[in-house]
Parts: sequence; C-alpha cells; structure tokens
Amino acid sequence: MEFYLTALLQGLCFSGIALGIYISMKIFNIPDITTDGSYTLGSAVTAVMLLHHLPGYIILPAAIVAGGISGAITGLIHTKLKVNPLLAGILVMTALYSVNLTIMGRSDLPLINTSSLFGAVNLVADTNQNTFIILILFVAIVTILIGYLLKTDFGIAMRATGNSETMVRALGVNTDRMKIIGLAMANALTAISGYLITQLQGFADINMGIGIVIGGLGSVIIAETLINWLDVTSVWLSLLLVLFGAIIFQMVLAVTLTLGVDANLLKLVTAVFVLLIVSLPRIKYQTN
Repeated sequence: MEFYLTALLQGLCFSGIALGIYISMKIFNIPDITTDGSYTLGSAVTAVMLLHHLPGYIILPAAIVAGGISGAITGLIHTKLKVNPLLAGILVMTALYSVNLTIMGRSDLPLINTSSLFGAVNLVADTNQNTFIILILFVAIVTILIGYLLKTDFGIAMRATGNSETMVRALGVNTDRMKIIGLAMANALTAISGYLITQLQGFADINMGIGIVIGGLGSVIIAETLINWLDVTSVWLSLLLVLFGAIIFQMVLAVTLTLGVDANLLKLVTAVFVLLIVSLPRIKYQTN
C-alpha cells in the first residue's frame, strides 16, 4: 500500500509538468522540449538553495522564475528568430544541461540535514499522509490560479491564439507575446514539479529530467482522451482531468513494477504505454 501511496505522491508532484505541457501543446499547439531542462533547473535551484538553508518563500519564487526564463527564451527564439519551436526547445534544453550542471556544481546533490516543504508543517502524525495533504493543498492552489487565469480576458486571448492565430492577430493581439508568456508559464509549472520532487525524494540529479516530457505528454493524452469521451468543455474540469492523468500515469508505472518488470526497462515501458494511449483512439476511429 505504501508503494502505491508513493506513486500517488509522485503523480501529484508531476502535475506541474502535466499542466505545463497542457498549456504548451493543447493551448498553443507547440511541442516544447524545454521541459526536460526546466524540470531539472527547478530541481537544481531548489537543491542548492536548500543546502544554503534559505527560506521556502525565497526558494519557490526562485524556481518559478528560473523555469519561466527558460521558457521565455524558447519563445523568443521561436517568435523573434523564426526558429521551429521543436528545434528552439531542443536548443534551450541542451543549453540548460550546462546551466544546471554549473548551478549544482556536481552531477548529484543529496539533501542531507536540510529542511523541506513537507517537514515545515506537521498536520498529521504519519509522514506520508502529511506529505499527501500538503501536496493536495499545494496542487489545488496552483490549479486554481491557472484555471482563474485561463478564464480571464488574457487567458481567453491565450487560448484563442492557439485555436486561430491569424484571427487573433487581426483583432490586434500580439500573438508572439502570447506565445512567449505561454511558454514561460508552461516551464514555470514544470520547474515547480522539479521543486516538489526534489524535496520529496531528497536529492537532485543532473539526469533526472531526461525523458520527463514523455511522462507529462502521457498524462495530457490520458486527460485528452477522457475529455473527448466525456465531451468536457469546462476549463476547470479539463485541468482536473490533467491532474488525474498525471496520477493515473504514475499508478500504471507502479503496477508495472509490482508485476516484476525490471526497473531498467521502465523507460521502455513508459514509451510503449504512451504509444498505446496515443494510438488506441486512432485505431478505434479507423475501424468505425
């Protein structure tokens, strides 16, 4: 039972990545690979600042700003230099590897004898349950803020930019600025996941972001499948399904490990699982 609770906690930590990819891919139709680097960036900033015993109210904004800057750089390269968004993301992700290594000073940072978000407040005696409650509250606050933003005039303009860029530009909206802000938001959310998972696991590693975009993409595809099946039009419900998709994705991986699959094959299983959830709706559509 503890194993599945750990998977649930990881799913909540990865909800930031899922929300970020939802913004970049489903709202702006931009495949943003910066995620791999900004996730590690959020983790690296968090770990270094925790080792220097800085307060939490400084660490979280620092991780958000760092992730936001990396996304904004991708947006600038794409919009101002007219570089393909996929290539722009790859370039920034590659550059972030060196940036993250410089910030950390080494390939891994164990967080020994450091405080964390999950130890700052003790709501219940059980450690895992306390962590679960804190994560639920944290993710709920982030989701409410994102949902509220997407319902404002600015958020509607963002969503319209992804749906019909030409029409929105004709209405006087600066679509380049919208893309830059959207990618900055997406990677800030991804950095929040790095912030959370580093404190949950108690270490930061330079390679922890490799392939993380696949997990986020899988979460979003699960959510998209549920959204289509249920004919969901509400922004709030869509965001909740994205969070649900992140939890389902981690639970599937947990079940895979409990079935005795070698942990070395976990990335392969992840890729196959994402391929299945991408292809099954299309296969069903073709057979009808």
